[in-house]
Amino acid sequence: MLRQTNAEGETFEPAGADRLILSNARVVLSGHVLHGSITVEGGVITEITEGPSTAVGAVDFAGDYLLPGLVDIHTDHFEKHLYPRAHVRWDFMRAALAHDAQIIGGGVTTVFDSLCVGATTDNPERAEILKPMIEALEQAQSSGMLRAEHLVHLRCELTDPVTPALTAEHIGRDIVRVLSVMEHLPGIRQSRDIEAYVARACKSTGESPERVREKIKVLVADKSHIAATTRPDIVALARARSMPLMSHDDTDVAHIEEGVAEGVSISEFPCSMEAAQAARAAGMRIVAGAPNLVRGGSQSGNIAVRDLLADKLVDILASDYVPRSMLDAAFLIAADPGLDYDLPSAVALVTRTPALAGGLTDRGAIEMGLKADLIRVDLQDGHPFVKSTWRSGHRVA
Repeated sequence: MLRQTNAEGETFEPAGADRLILSNARVVLSGHVLHGSITVEGGVITEITEGPSTAVGAVDFAGDYLLPGLVDIHTDHFEKHLYPRAHVRWDFMRAALAHDAQIIGGGVTTVFDSLCVGATTDNPERAEILKPMIEALEQAQSSGMLRAEHLVHLRCELTDPVTPALTAEHIGRDIVRVLSVMEHLPGIRQSRDIEAYVARACKSTGESPERVREKIKVLVADKSHIAATTRPDIVALARARSMPLMSHDDTDVAHIEEGVAEGVSISEFPCSMEAAQAARAAGMRIVAGAPNLVRGGSQSGNIAVRDLLADKLVDILASDYVPRSMLDAAFLIAADPGLDYDLPSAVALVTRTPALAGGLTDRGAIEMGLKADLIRVDLQDGHPFVKSTWRSGHRVA
């Protein structure tokens, strides 16, 4: 592109129609924060330079942060829009659009929507809504209606005998990229503390402790044997497609050992220090929940994410159920004097590492040749907020 001269005799290079220049930013790179500018052409990052750009049309960040777009490997937020109130089912497409608005508003440019396959309790709508949820995402995405890129993470509930068939039905869709196996029976994994589970159930349902305990007894008697037959089927489906497989809510060392034998590569939301340590020793990536960090502890009384971070036992932070919690968590971690993280290493937990875990090598960092999925972030009173968002160099928010 030809350089031009301004009225002061200074030369500059104008930005073209297919060229985006983001200037005068605190650019969060993989190893440090650079006061500089980046150039995007053809949807990818082509240049990273120190200092403000002189190009006409460059977007002046005025010192705001420039981060890679966040990558969320686990959120069940879509379903919250499908059921905005108990017993009220919203239109699938409208729910997808509402969900996308909150995802992009939290700085997430790539999201693995975690959709339930099967259910622990008698919840037949789980099987009914899976296909239309996936189809709504596919249709909205192909029509250009979504601002974030949506992929699917199938959360396979092993205590439901229909889970293998449902998984087999949908695993071949291009949008499906990740599988996880989970068991939500009281007394194991996330809900190992029965009395804590009873207290939460009483608060949620208004039922008496006696009634809840009786229901638990029946539930465990009916469901506890099912995982032994469904789990091998799900593992085989993931292996056949070389798809990343995650184990959900590992609590005991035995859970990690089981996963290692099956080829599980990611321990998702470990519930104890022992499980996280075993996962690290086994070479697994470890996913933790950003809401746990932001609120200061686990809602279920399990291990606090800050304790895992202090021992370097977290590779990835996921939003779980609050889309913007990943952005909050990254800045909280970097500002915490008790944790040995600078901003680039904290940001990597919500960008590059989850991208690689999900098989996406083309995004998650500000590097030449990678997709220009980018967010402009300001910080006020310790609260980061997104001002602008680009996907492949195109402004989407």
